[in-house]
Amino acid sequence: RPRVKLAAAREPVYLGAIAAGKVAFASIGLTVRSRGAEHLPRSGPVVLASTHVSFPDFLFVGEALLPTGRLVRFLSRGDVWGNPAVGRAMDAMRHVPVDREAPAAAYLRARQLLTDDQVVCVFPEAGISAAYVVRSLMPGAVALARETGAPLLPVNVWGGNRLWGQKRSLDAPFPRPVITRGRMIDVRVGEPIHVAADADLVATTRLLGERLHAVQEELQRLPEHRPRPGEYAPWYPRHLGGDALDRTASFGLDRMPGSAVTPTWGPTQ
Repeated sequence: RPRVKLAAAREPVYLGAIAAGKVAFASIGLTVRSRGAEHLPRSGPVVLASTHVSFPDFLFVGEALLPTGRLVRFLSRGDVWGNPAVGRAMDAMRHVPVDREAPAAAYLRARQLLTDDQVVCVFPEAGISAAYVVRSLMPGAVALARETGAPLLPVNVWGGNRLWGQKRSLDAPFPRPVITRGRMIDVRVGEPIHVAADADLVATTRLLGERLHAVQEELQRLPEHRPRPGEYAPWYPRHLGGDALDRTASFGLDRMPGSAVTPTWGPTQ
């Protein structure tokens, strides 16, 4: 993978993070299976809009796209920068902190990265649904693509929720990882959505949601991702036979901003 080495060599902190991630994955026998990376343009600005089912999803997306030779700049929750050392590393890798109460600064930084021909990954669900279905989407990813002309690529991630997923009630403690060897993570990169300069933000975000939901359910139905007969599966969607919260029950945990686009996709409850 010569292009990966050349790109990462210019960013030693990112190179170190990639190496550490590979060691961590190998230590627990974790495999990231990727399809669709060929849809990522070899150059120029790109907006990725990824589903979000586990706290380390950004690691899986980054790993899946390494063969392209392009490094991904992630929008991530701002409290990650609360640790000074971690914050410096995140800044060195050009990731972007997001303050949910005041997201405009993150949008402007992401827009500048796209102006610099970078690949920017947004998690438009702005969190993890305890129902493990694609929840309400923030329109920022579509807005970035519309303003900059960058292609918008849907990305689906599934499997990490069995390692470190969402809690099931507001008063529950922050979830801890459940390390189990041999897990499989699937990452699918979809064909680009070209967002016209006059595109409707809500309608295009709904199109994105429909695409994300369709592929997410396809991954969830794969035999290797289904629970065993009789297995208690709080990590698997209820409408597919699992024990996750249903969508209605998960709304209380979601606490989505008013600007989020409500689902026209997926199960009704």
